[in-house]
Amino acid sequence: MMRRGKINPREANRMMQRMGMQVQQLDEVTKVIMETPTKRIVIDNPEVATVTVQGQTVYQVGGGTTREEGIGGGSNEDVKLVASQAGVSADEAANALRQSNGDLAQAIILLKQKRNP
Repeated sequence: MMRRGKINPREANRMMQRMGMQVQQLDEVTKVIMETPTKRIVIDNPEVATVTVQGQTVYQVGGGTTREEGIGGGSNEDVKLVASQAGVSADEAANALRQSNGDLAQAIILLKQKRNP
């Protein structure tokens, strides 16, 4: 029953089932990762549900802690740190991080070796 804008969760589920919608909470999700060509968005400890309507499934992600990582798998802070320590541009630092699989120390060493052969 609706009272002052609030709806009983059980009643909401019944209404969705009548409309052909199925909602299922995914309880054991610990991380959601979305990737673009230039960055990775990581959501730790999210609340995830699947909503199925007319045979199509939609994943709904909410809550959690969000962080962005650069293209090399390292965070933007990692790229800045490597760039400042090695005295190079952010692009060069990101490339070095990619080559070193995100290892900051190895990326700095690679860049310094290129500058001082």
